[in-house]
Amino acid sequence: MLAVYVLGFLEGSIAHLLDLVRGGIHGYASFAPVPLQVFFVCLVVLDPLVVVLVALVRPWGVRLACAVMALDVTANWITNWAELQDDPTRLLRPYGLLPITLFGVFVLGSAVPVLRALRSSRRLGIAAHG
Repeated sequence: MLAVYVLGFLEGSIAHLLDLVRGGIHGYASFAPVPLQVFFVCLVVLDPLVVVLVALVRPWGVRLACAVMALDVTANWITNWAELQDDPTRLLRPYGLLPITLFGVFVLGSAVPVLRALRSSRRLGIAAHG
């Protein structure tokens, strides 16, 4: 499961970096209010941080992944809400809101079992070395 976290957040890292390269810090100005623009720009740092912490098998990486995805999904639903009202089929497209939402549900839904598994493996590691 951690590999899926890493791949998802790597994809997000690249997407947000490309957005920043293409549009600068105002790359999200055409569709997002200022607080959400700031958040989307911050994802250039937050997404890679999640990748590193999860790759190092740190529980804080899973917790940060949950926080980032809860905020990211919420921000994307807010910025897409008007378009969804006009055309609900936008949610069915294989890019944009659908994959972000599904990945967010995956991260949030798998976090507790992943954290339990990390806790168990650490206990076993301590018992084996102690």
